[in-house]
Amino acid sequence: MNFKLVARITGMTLLLEAVTMLLPMFVGMLYGETPVPFLLSIAITAAVGFALMMGFRKADHSFYAREGFFTVGLIWVLFGAFGALPFQFCGYFNHYIDCFFETISGFTTTGATILTEIESLPKGILFWRSFTHWLGGMGVLVLTTALLPFLGLSSNFLIRAESPGPVKSKLVPRAAQSSLILYSIYLGLTLLEVLFLKIAGMNWFDAFNHSMATAGTGGFSTRSASVAAYGSPVIEVIITVFMLLFSVNFSIYFLIITGRVKQALKSDELRFFLCVVAFAILVITWNIRDMYETVSVSLRLAAFQVASVISTTGFVTADFDKWPVLSKMLLVVLMFVGACAGSTGGGMKCSRILVLYRTCKREVRSIVHPRAVTVVRLDGAPLPERTIQTTGCFFVIYIFLTFCMSLVVGLDNFSFTTTLTSVITCISNVGPGLDVVGPTGNFQSLSMLSKLVLSFAMVLGRLEMYPILVLFSRSAWSRF
Repeated sequence: MNFKLVARITGMTLLLEAVTMLLPMFVGMLYGETPVPFLLSIAITAAVGFALMMGFRKADHSFYAREGFFTVGLIWVLFGAFGALPFQFCGYFNHYIDCFFETISGFTTTGATILTEIESLPKGILFWRSFTHWLGGMGVLVLTTALLPFLGLSSNFLIRAESPGPVKSKLVPRAAQSSLILYSIYLGLTLLEVLFLKIAGMNWFDAFNHSMATAGTGGFSTRSASVAAYGSPVIEVIITVFMLLFSVNFSIYFLIITGRVKQALKSDELRFFLCVVAFAILVITWNIRDMYETVSVSLRLAAFQVASVISTTGFVTADFDKWPVLSKMLLVVLMFVGACAGSTGGGMKCSRILVLYRTCKREVRSIVHPRAVTVVRLDGAPLPERTIQTTGCFFVIYIFLTFCMSLVVGLDNFSFTTTLTSVITCISNVGPGLDVVGPTGNFQSLSMLSKLVLSFAMVLGRLEMYPILVLFSRSAWSRF
């Protein structure tokens, strides 16, 4: 393990985090707030980052998969640890663990919160909460890969470790160039949503915050009642559309921009995702039709919550914990399914679900026709057996860790529903669960141990297990 190079890359990323804190500090100053919490945070983060970067200038540039996965896992943990400092210094949080939980929830785009009242927070802190979503949505490491070539380093292994989904690919041959293209699309869609929300009646501050939270599929709102506080069907529809847009693989947008529309529309994962969304909306609309004045209201609320859950954004416009059991069960299933690979959403990803389905279909077919040779395909191309094996392994690890962490959280002695859905919603990066941690609840009442476990679950889900598991691998810490 090339620890010196890992430390140098980590230091560069912490310096980048210190720079990002300047924006919320300036926002707070525009509203007449003290910059002290951010100044202290920037000073500490920059000092540690500078020390790591300059202390290992002569590091060997040998950088392979092991270093890539190890670096990604370490950076995400440290990003949360130092990103929690503004919350710690602002005086609105009771404990550093609460600050860490809130920050990890932001950077992993989960949106689970320990706050019981949002509106009283300073504007700069509110902006930092939403900005962590935006930074974490496209991936902190995606931005880092655009900077690594300036150090003379290849970013291919960071891309492999950071990119969500069973199949990793670049838009263009150069990884850094791919990162810049992704961020351009990401920024363009974010600004477009800001404009639409402003036209719909939001003020500029709320429009920027909700757009950043939507773009990162995070779900932190500037209101305690989330999007429901605005009571505007137009705002709900706008956010619904953009939640779905940010749930789509960004390579689809690249294909559309470059004129390859037919190729984009042939995506198996995109069609599967849209079918699941349509099915869930129709079933839930039918199931809750008697709870609201008209079917159109039921349809709008169902569409918003389905888009919010499957995109793993976590905004709410209705207390779905009071919906019929069928609707709640369907939403929990959507938490597992998640968005498309290559999007800012979480969950297992639709491509993995599709691969698992087609693999099971192949196994059933092989029983009926033992001599038949059936190939599992995605987008018309045969998948390597290694990819199929990795997908199956990911599914097993996902379920196994979900239940293991549920046992630990179960020590708090909350209801079975609260315990299980708190882990599911965190490892899938959704935000709200059911019961105590439901759409009108929060995670404040959980113990410090449970908050740490759930923070771990959020990072696991965001990085899709392997980079974090590498941190606990004995072979990763060996020198050879």
